[in-house]
Amino acid sequence: MSNHEHGHHQPTVAAEPHAAHDHGEHDHDHDHDHDHAGHEGHSGHEGHDPAIFKRKFWLSLLLTLPTMVFSTGLQDILGLGGPRFPGSQYIPAVFGVVLFFYGGLVFIRGAVTELRSRQPGMMTLISLAIVVALGYSLAVTLGLTGMDFWWELSTLITIMLLGHWIEMSAVMGAQDALGELAKLLPDEADLVHGDHVMTVPVSQLVVGDVVLVRPGAAVPVDGEIVDGQSEVNEALLTGESAPVKKSLGAAVIAGSINGTGALRVRVTRVGGDTAIAGIMKLVADAQASKSGAQVLADRAAALLFYVAVGAAIITLIVWVLLKPGDPSFVLERVVSVLVIACPHALGLAIPLVSLIATTKGARAGILVKNKLALETARKIDVVLFDKTGTLTEGRQGVVDVVAMDGADVEEITRLAAATEASSEHPIAAAIVRYAREAGLTVPPASGFRSLSGRGAEATVEGRTVTVASARVLTERGILLSPELVNSGRDHSAGGQTVVYVLADGSVLGLVALADVIRPESVQAVARLSARGVRVAMLTGDSREVGNWVAKELGISEVFAEILPGDKAGVVKQLQRDGSTVAMVGDGVNDAPALTQADVGIAIGAGTDVAIESAGIVLATSDPRAVDDILTLSRATYRKELQNLFWATGYNSIGIPLAAGALVGVGFLMPPAAAAALMSVSTIVVALNAQLLRRLRLGA
Repeated sequence: MSNHEHGHHQPTVAAEPHAAHDHGEHDHDHDHDHDHAGHEGHSGHEGHDPAIFKRKFWLSLLLTLPTMVFSTGLQDILGLGGPRFPGSQYIPAVFGVVLFFYGGLVFIRGAVTELRSRQPGMMTLISLAIVVALGYSLAVTLGLTGMDFWWELSTLITIMLLGHWIEMSAVMGAQDALGELAKLLPDEADLVHGDHVMTVPVSQLVVGDVVLVRPGAAVPVDGEIVDGQSEVNEALLTGESAPVKKSLGAAVIAGSINGTGALRVRVTRVGGDTAIAGIMKLVADAQASKSGAQVLADRAAALLFYVAVGAAIITLIVWVLLKPGDPSFVLERVVSVLVIACPHALGLAIPLVSLIATTKGARAGILVKNKLALETARKIDVVLFDKTGTLTEGRQGVVDVVAMDGADVEEITRLAAATEASSEHPIAAAIVRYAREAGLTVPPASGFRSLSGRGAEATVEGRTVTVASARVLTERGILLSPELVNSGRDHSAGGQTVVYVLADGSVLGLVALADVIRPESVQAVARLSARGVRVAMLTGDSREVGNWVAKELGISEVFAEILPGDKAGVVKQLQRDGSTVAMVGDGVNDAPALTQADVGIAIGAGTDVAIESAGIVLATSDPRAVDDILTLSRATYRKELQNLFWATGYNSIGIPLAAGALVGVGFLMPPAAAAALMSVSTIVVALNAQLLRRLRLGA
C-alpha cells in the first residue's frame, strides 16, 4: 500500500482528462539571478532588471530635453539664443537635481556596494563623474563663476541608463538553461490511485508512486515505465531531437515529453534527486564559477579604477597649471576622463560570452560544471577515452554469423535465437536481439535447459538445438571443419566471444559476439584526429579486445588490461610530455582519472548527472560531443579575446582624448560625447558576444 492511501495527499479526482498545464502562468522560482550570473565581478549590478532601466531611461529622457533647451551653457556653446523668461535659468538646475536622484541614485548605490566590498569599479567611476558634475553645477547656479554642467549631467545619466538598459537586455536575452529547464517541469501530476486517477502537486509525489503520463504531456518526475509504450522526446537532456522508443521497464526523465501512447510510470526519483534537477545545479554552478579570462577581466576593471582616478588627478594638476583661470574647463576635462574610463564594456566582455557559451552548450547537451574546464578544452592535445560505455555501448552484440557448407545464416540465427529466448544471459539476449533486428521470425522452443553456464539447449521445430562454447563441443567429441576452426580462432584473436550452433549433434556454424561499438564512435575519433588531436583508449578488457575495438575506430594508442585504480596513472603518463589531456569516461569507476585529467568529461549524464569529478558533463552518450566541446571552447575564447581587446583598447585611446591630449589640434571631447562613446563600446561588446549564438554544434 502506498503512502497515498494513508491520506498524505489531498487531491481531487480527475473526472475529465487532465488539461495541458500552462507553464507560462507560473513563475518557477529557482533562485537564480540572471544578472548576477552575468556580472560576477560587478556587485553593483545585482538585482537590476531591464524593465527598471527602460522606465528610468524614458523618464530621464523626458527630463533631459527641457534641461538642454534651457541650459545657458549649451546655448552659449552652440551660439543659440534659447528661450528666456524670469526664473528660466533655474529650470536646468531643478530638472538636473531631479534627474540625479531619480536616474543617478542607482549608480550611487552600486558604488557604495563596490566600495564596501573594496572592489571599486564601473559604478564607482560613474558615481564619481555625476557627483562631481552635480557639485560643480550647483556651485555655478548659486553664484560661482563658470559654466554649469546641468545639460551634461542629465545627458550623462540618460545615456548611462540607456547603456545599462541595452546591456541588461542583452544579458537577460542570453537566457540560461535554468529558466528553460524549469519551464519544462509540470507543477501537477496524475497520480494513479486504485482504479482512478487524481491530480496532485508534483511536490507531493514520493518514490514508489505510479503516475499516468498522457499523450503529449510532460513527464513529471524520474521514473520507470510499468505499463504502456510510447516515444518520448528527451531533447532537454540529450540535445537529440529524435524521440526515443520506451516500453515496459524503460527509464524516463522529468521534463521529457511523451508521444502518442499513454504511460504509467513508477516514481524512482523526486525533487532535487531528479536528473533535470542535477543538470540545473550543474548549469548554476558553471555560471557561478569564473573562468581565467573572467578573473583577468575583473582584475583589469579594478586596475582601471585606479588608472582612471590617477589620470583624473594628473589631468586636474596639468590643466590647473596650464589654465589656472578656467576652472570650468579643468573640471570638464576631469569629468570627461572619469566618464570615458568607466569599465562598462570590460565588465560585460567576459560574463556575457560565458553565459551564452554555457547556455549554448547546455542546449547541445554539453553541461559545463566549471568554466575553467571549458577554457582549457581549447588546448587539448590528447583525448583519452574509456572504452566500455563510452566508445562502446557496454553490452554484447552479434558481429558475425558463419555458416557451414549446406547451412544458412538466417536459419542459424533463427534456431540460436529460439534456443536462447528463455535465457537471461547477456550472450543469449544479444543473439535474440540480433534476430529480431534482422526481422526474422523466431520459432517457439520447448524443453529449454542451461548447460551450466557454457551454453543452452532446447527443442526447436522438432530438432534438438544447442548453442554452446567450444568446450562443450570438445566434451562431446564433436570435430569442426578446418574452415570453422580458423574462423573461430580469428574471431577469438580479436577478443570476440564465439559460440557454436548445433542441430541434432551436427554443427551448423558459429556466432561471434563482442562489445557493441557505438555507431557514432568512428566519426568522433575521425573528427578529433582531423583537428590534430591524439586519440587514445584505455580499457580493463584484454589486449585482444582493446586492439580489435581500436582497429575498428582507427585508434593507434591503446592501454589495455588497466584496473580502475590505475586509470589515473595512464592520464599522468600521457601528461608527462606536457600534453593537455582530456579524459572521457562514464563516471562510474573513472573518477580518479577524470580528476587527474586537465579536462574531465563525463559521458552519459542521464545515468549519473552529479558527477563531481568531471569539469564537463555530456547529457548524451554520443562521443562526437567531445569534438563539439573543442569547437565551443575555441569559439568562446576567441570571443572573449575580441571583447577584451575592444574594451581595453577603447579605454587606452579614450582616456588621453578625454584628458585633452589633442587640444593642440582643436579637438576636445566633452563628457556627453565620452558617455556616448562608452555606451557604444558596451553595445559593440554585447553584439559581438551575441554572434557566438551562430556557432553550429553537432554538425
